[in-house]
Amino acid sequence: MTKIDEFQTQGKGGKKSTYSSVEIKNTRKDNPGRAYKVLVDDLVGMKFDQNGNPDFSEVREYIEEKGGVFHEGSIDEDSVLEAGKIHFFYQPDLSRIDEILPQTDKGQYDALIAAATFFPKESVFNEGGVRIGAGTGNMGSASWGRAGGEGGVAPLMNTPSFNSRATAQMVFKALLKTSPDLNVAMLHQLVIEKNFDTGKQLKDFPTEKIEGKRIGIVGYGNIGREVAKIAQVFNMKVVVHEALPNHQKWIESEGLIYAHSIEEAAKGSDFITIHTGLGSPDLNTGKFANEGIIGENVLNLLNDGAVVINYDRGELIDAQALDSALSSGKVRYAAIDADIFKNPDNGDITGPMAPYIELEKHHSGKMELLPHAAADTEHISRVEGAKQAVDQIFSAIRFKKVINLKGDLPEGYTDEGATTVDGVGKVTPNRLFELLRNDNFLKNMRKIAEEVNAIWGELESTQNPDRRKELIERYGSKLILASNTYASSMESAGLKGPYSE
Repeated sequence: MTKIDEFQTQGKGGKKSTYSSVEIKNTRKDNPGRAYKVLVDDLVGMKFDQNGNPDFSEVREYIEEKGGVFHEGSIDEDSVLEAGKIHFFYQPDLSRIDEILPQTDKGQYDALIAAATFFPKESVFNEGGVRIGAGTGNMGSASWGRAGGEGGVAPLMNTPSFNSRATAQMVFKALLKTSPDLNVAMLHQLVIEKNFDTGKQLKDFPTEKIEGKRIGIVGYGNIGREVAKIAQVFNMKVVVHEALPNHQKWIESEGLIYAHSIEEAAKGSDFITIHTGLGSPDLNTGKFANEGIIGENVLNLLNDGAVVINYDRGELIDAQALDSALSSGKVRYAAIDADIFKNPDNGDITGPMAPYIELEKHHSGKMELLPHAAADTEHISRVEGAKQAVDQIFSAIRFKKVINLKGDLPEGYTDEGATTVDGVGKVTPNRLFELLRNDNFLKNMRKIAEEVNAIWGELESTQNPDRRKELIERYGSKLILASNTYASSMESAGLKGPYSE
């Protein structure tokens, strides 16, 4: 039961709900005589326990604290599950469709939590699904509500932002391996051999910095925005394309250049990085909306010798077009992070990484291939994302409330809006409301704002250059200090970025 003052929240379709100063109690809408079953695929912990296995103990304990039941392995047909409970079945080794379908094609599980594993449309989950991470391209089940009402009866959700910073940092790790292009290993060797004179030989090792270079960022979601923030720190020229036109004002408000198309973002760029996700799949063709969006027309607009980074989904790039660009020198380096699957019986490789492996044979030294590892670099982010997914499943099953909805809202559910890690992604009405509870924060922010406004007002009110000089000498330090304090306070409070309108 929660007591709140009057405020407004805004749901997926723009519908606003006003709550007054009353106590709101969640009403259970699940069936108390039923045992609900949730399949948990993919790892929920990234560090190893004392037996050398990925540690899932924190998530297990969290489920049990919430009143759920944690099981290792699949459903035992002979066991009797306790009614009124939500049972989570942890099977992180499921990966191939021929393993998944026998357990999911008849609705054996009510809901799903997954990270990277692809689930086909034939998999049935009638109570909901959560993708740990951003996007939902791997959640192919026809059970989910889809944009346009093409889907099923269950809500589809995700946990954006938990791995956003980790992925963005990996993007820059790839970028910095190629630029600056200083041969550090050779210089190191010459130094330890005492075979270098800085004054005489350093001129033989020129290097090109990334400051001032143009980076095209395709997609302004949580990861794309974090990449843009890092690029700004390096004083790069940051150009961002986002398909949703209402993002332009927010992109420009953060000092970034808005591109109206992918081609505009690519034109004249020294680097291009993609963060759109796969988009929704066409249930008839199986093709995703964003497949191949980086094709020949986009790559040809880059500066000669550009670097392409795709730490999102392998299918976003037309592999044949990348092959041509690497051959011509239009692209000098490509870093790709994508899923790869190996058939244990015959060793055959499938998944979006497969075509890049063939490309690398012809472009050795020009490519870096990772097995979709960029987002899975930190134990804490994976655990916290899994915990949020558990919360979302509890909310959807027990109360028919959906958090971080993707696609259409199925009948019988309410949209509770979005949530992200503070400082990552959009600023939400709920985040603003949380801050309204802190009177000291409000007083301090108002005091700083009034101080800044007063000084600017004084400067604007006089046209006399001598008077303005006098005011700057008197108040210049205070103006910059207060402005810095206000900006840093907004950012630390998680109030910098696009607003969830």
